[in-house]
Amino acid sequence: MIELIVLAAALGSDCGVPARLASGGDYLNAADRGKLQVVEQFHFNADVEALRRGQSGSVGSDIGYTLERFPNHHRALSAMARLALRDKSPQPRGAAHPVDCYFLRALSMNQRDAQVRSTYAAYLLAVKRDEEALAQLEAVIEADPENATAHYNLGLLHFKRKDYDKARTHADEAYSRGFPLEGLKHKIASLKK
Repeated sequence: MIELIVLAAALGSDCGVPARLASGGDYLNAADRGKLQVVEQFHFNADVEALRRGQSGSVGSDIGYTLERFPNHHRALSAMARLALRDKSPQPRGAAHPVDCYFLRALSMNQRDAQVRSTYAAYLLAVKRDEEALAQLEAVIEADPENATAHYNLGLLHFKRKDYDKARTHADEAYSRGFPLEGLKHKIASLKK
């Protein structure tokens, strides 16, 4: 929880604490997921997820509504991050909070949720906040040591930082777990030439 307090302070924003609403809950909790169908039916359909058009308002407000009800909704977090990148804005139009706040609110539900941290790391990498992405990816590996995607992304990040030994280590971990993309493998092979 200390990490979340530090992150919130660094943002200089009051992200608020997600309220436990009767119409929402923890995305990973089977008991709460029964309420998910209603939220998704009216606020997070395929058009909203694909960022084509809102269902009951703007795309940002529909994704935001979904995240108010289920702060750690994996697909909605991914959609909010993609919307921020598309709009080139840390707080997309219609969203009640900056993207970072949505991730902090999601992590307040479950700090060990590797999917939330992976998605957050991808967003941070896209906006060139490599050090913060590194911290998120390391937390993913701590929570889920078998996560091939996190190992791959850590390998790429370490390669970018010219820490080739760590890049190789994470590449080996990713590929031993069947990671399909070969970009990191090619980068490491280029070092031998």
